[in-house]
Amino acid sequence: MSLRIYGKRPIKTLPGKETRPTSARVREAVFNIWQGEIVGCRWLDLCAGSGSMGAEALCRGASLVVGIEQSSRACAIIQENWQQLASNEQQWQLLRGDVIQQLKVLSGKQFDRIYFDPPYASGLYQPVLEAIANYNLLDAKGEIAVEHNPQGWTPPVIPNWEISRHKVYGNTALTFYRVIDSTTDNDGDIE
Repeated sequence: MSLRIYGKRPIKTLPGKETRPTSARVREAVFNIWQGEIVGCRWLDLCAGSGSMGAEALCRGASLVVGIEQSSRACAIIQENWQQLASNEQQWQLLRGDVIQQLKVLSGKQFDRIYFDPPYASGLYQPVLEAIANYNLLDAKGEIAVEHNPQGWTPPVIPNWEISRHKVYGNTALTFYRVIDSTTDNDGDIE
């Protein structure tokens, strides 16, 4: 099975329901929202599934794409796709295993854009977002997009982070987080 990403490039995906690729509508929305922020960015793709979001980031000029995926079958396809799409100037890395354990491996690195799309009923939202905050993986000027079911989802509260926007696209919702800017107070004045 395959799907098409930016520039009508085909990428492979796993057959069946082992992964749930982010829909074309949601992918396009994310990259429209982050337009102008992708070229040269450091991208982290969590619960990468088909790897379509990381593949799209590579096609749009990200300098570094790191993915975390638990399924070895999915990792084999992601690796093949990313290898074909990455230019010589781009770096990519794929980590296989439990997302929370693999985030610890990334401690000390920072990312400009993070896309997090776990299985909706997995219970991973709070612990993964806390791990990202604890390991300081989000750049101070970066942003995280969290994909989730729009029904019955309570956004995790993470100290020193704020929700910057929330979008709904049919059966999929995105909640965006960013680090609270500590150089301004609530009135927008410099402290």
